[in-house]
Amino acid sequence: MKTSKEIRQEFIDFFKKYDHTFVPSSPVVPLDDPTLLFTNAGMNQFKDVFLGIGTRPYKRAVNSQKCIRVSGKHNDLEEVGHDTYHHTYFEMLGNWSFGDYFKREAIQWAWELLTEVWGIPKERLYATVFAGDEEDGVPPDEEAEQLWKEVTDIDPSHVLRFGKKDNFWEMGETGPCGPCSEIHIDLTPDLSGKKLVNADDPRVMEIWNLVFIQFNRAEDGKLSPLPANHVDTGMGFERIVAVLQGVESNYDTDIFQPILQAIGDLVGVRYSEANEEQQIAFRVIADHIRMLTFSITDGALPSNEGRGYVLRRILRRAARYGRKLDMHEPFIYKLVPVVVDINGEAFPEIQDKASYVMEVIKSEEENFNKTLDRGIEIFNSIVAGLREKGKTAIPGKDVFRLYDTYGFPVDLTRIMAEELNLTVDEEGFQKEMEKQRERARKAGKFTMQISSSADWQVLTPVEETTFVGYDETDVKTRIHKITRRNGHYHVVLEKTPFYAESGGQVGDRGKIIGDNFELEVIDTQKEGDENVSICVADEEVEITNPEVRAVVDMSRRIPTIYNHTATHLLHAALRKVLGEHVHQAGSLVAPEYLRFDYTHFKRPDPEQLEQIEQLVNEKIREDIPLDIRYMDFESARKKGAMALFGEKYGDVVRVVSIPSFSVELCGGCHVQRTGQIGTFVIVQESSVASGIRRIEALTGPAAIRYIQNTRNVVQEVGQLLNASMEEIPRRIQSLLDDQKSLEKQLQQLRSREIIQQAEDFLQNAEKIGDVNLIIAEFQDLDVDVLKQLGDQLRKKGKKVVGFFVNHNNGRMQFVCAITDDLIKGANLKAGQLVKEAAQIAGGGGGGRPHLATAGAKDTNKLPEVMKFVRDTLASLKRQS
Repeated sequence: MKTSKEIRQEFIDFFKKYDHTFVPSSPVVPLDDPTLLFTNAGMNQFKDVFLGIGTRPYKRAVNSQKCIRVSGKHNDLEEVGHDTYHHTYFEMLGNWSFGDYFKREAIQWAWELLTEVWGIPKERLYATVFAGDEEDGVPPDEEAEQLWKEVTDIDPSHVLRFGKKDNFWEMGETGPCGPCSEIHIDLTPDLSGKKLVNADDPRVMEIWNLVFIQFNRAEDGKLSPLPANHVDTGMGFERIVAVLQGVESNYDTDIFQPILQAIGDLVGVRYSEANEEQQIAFRVIADHIRMLTFSITDGALPSNEGRGYVLRRILRRAARYGRKLDMHEPFIYKLVPVVVDINGEAFPEIQDKASYVMEVIKSEEENFNKTLDRGIEIFNSIVAGLREKGKTAIPGKDVFRLYDTYGFPVDLTRIMAEELNLTVDEEGFQKEMEKQRERARKAGKFTMQISSSADWQVLTPVEETTFVGYDETDVKTRIHKITRRNGHYHVVLEKTPFYAESGGQVGDRGKIIGDNFELEVIDTQKEGDENVSICVADEEVEITNPEVRAVVDMSRRIPTIYNHTATHLLHAALRKVLGEHVHQAGSLVAPEYLRFDYTHFKRPDPEQLEQIEQLVNEKIREDIPLDIRYMDFESARKKGAMALFGEKYGDVVRVVSIPSFSVELCGGCHVQRTGQIGTFVIVQESSVASGIRRIEALTGPAAIRYIQNTRNVVQEVGQLLNASMEEIPRRIQSLLDDQKSLEKQLQQLRSREIIQQAEDFLQNAEKIGDVNLIIAEFQDLDVDVLKQLGDQLRKKGKKVVGFFVNHNNGRMQFVCAITDDLIKGANLKAGQLVKEAAQIAGGGGGGRPHLATAGAKDTNKLPEVMKFVRDTLASLKRQS
């Protein structure tokens, strides 16, 4: 039996035999593509080629792409684990042609690999082709249909036509598209599966999709032929492995079996011996740990928004299913080494980040256990509210809030509700789930249109443009093309010294000087393979001669390169001081300062930050010459070069080395020697998101100015305190202690004074029927003081309602106290009264019948709150 590793390699080797270039998988986190939450197909990294805004140095490509699908038409998270073929993470084997071969070769090679190399019985295979679409004016794909019968020996009756839904592929609402030909395998014992093709039946599955990209869909929906035809194929790796290993499901392959075995070892139950509910839990956890391992490795982290929110949901779903296996402590993180063992050879990046991934997952599991406990509290609060209103059904919105916000299992909500003789509003819950799915679908929808060259005025036709700004910053060149957009001139030069924003480094500014005009370059951006300089001019520009002089603004470029090289030093220093798990999660390299985001779980202590800063300055003082050279990607990896998440790398990469300290793949601008940076100083360290920290720093003259300003401030503070620099912290602490002591004494005096006024409050109570209402407002009081006042009123008065409002930092805090005679005689409860009052002002709260608290933000609603309290008491009089 072939192993999954052998199958993957055979696919790659087969197409390399036909002159395909192997292209490593891009990250599953497409940080450079805001239209995608996750990489969900092999073609994602080639999207710019299909859109006509990018090129590659090869015409044929093959790879195995890491993919994640968690919503939309491709996948539904709730199905994962309940069946044996939906996955959140999977590999997509694919081969591509960029304007090279087309349908004939794609069909011929697919058939050769499946039947001759892998030996799949021909009688089990079906091929589908596009049946045409009258609305789009596209005829049936008779070419593909005929080729199947010409270049393969497939049974002609196994070539079937299907419509647009199944056999027409589109990148998005606009852009490249075309017919596709799918290959399906019949797994029925008696080969009776013809009628099950495209019927979503696991007995007849699609195993390979050959997409023929030959049209462009415009915004008006009309199709037009592309100038070049492309081929984009995709084969689900897990599915083909199951077929070739002759097993019933993907979970029976050697891709999943070691993970299921490891889960069994942890929970004390073997997968094969588990009951149906437990087997679902096994599959959910096995699937999700793969998705988590690859996505965290590639730069995603659990959080409350975007990709991070998806990760958090996936991890919590796995943890919830872990509880079905009686696992109440963190355990999922222990499965990471198994995933690495299975996949590390093909994707070495997960080997490098294994310990880091384990830390992230363990931390999130620990937090979720606390969150689950919080969910139980919220559930109990919802139930209490229902009972007060005499209702027995938990609203769908509340069930969804428990599930979505607190990760609370829906089935657990149902069980707990049933135990209390309550029901769950299933229809309302499903509506909320559908709203969420729709939000996810919209978030992942791709709407970019194919690039048009119609708005460009070409002044100098050239085959390609070049960037020369590493070595030249003042060059004679020619304008290749120019256009106007949003009031700005966009200029592409034949050779340009202007660096286009990428890798965190901002785009260059400067000037483009012609015979009779001058353009001020205010930014430079990347558009496909070209550097586009965005310019302004004092007057209308008319270009008669495309020959120009292009000059970079060195007052900005020089501090920018100081900061860029400093980020490399900082990255290496962070890894040496905090650990190898640290990696870059984003950066901004500007002339004014540098900002560096990095992965780490806790705030570095002051000693660590000092050590990092000292290490960077030490390397600056060593005046190390940088070593910048080009090499192939694999050689760079072997040299230890760190690739940045979200960056695209070709076969040949630029490696920036600070010998014996830092090696990174980088296309940015740098100093020649570290000593040119001068000085490095950290000015701020903060948290950006869960597991992401940020350092802001200055270099060169800006760092010196910062140090001088800081020294001046310290000297001024010392003069005010009449203290030396060393004495300043102690003197300030002493003043703060004195202030705190005085504030405490003042609070105690105010508290005693207010509590002593209980008699006065009672004597001046507002009469509503036979109820004595005391409403009072306070400023910046401790709520405990108002509770004590409420206790005094309860002890000394009869039929008393005390309702106090404390204003604190733009918020209102409510305290309500009610005497026992009103609780018993009028069924009046402080918890209910204060909760409903606070809701008027957009807040909430509650408590016991005799004493309760609440809070609210909308101070403008206070008159309505007061009126509600009075009206409630007045209604008691009417009821009696």
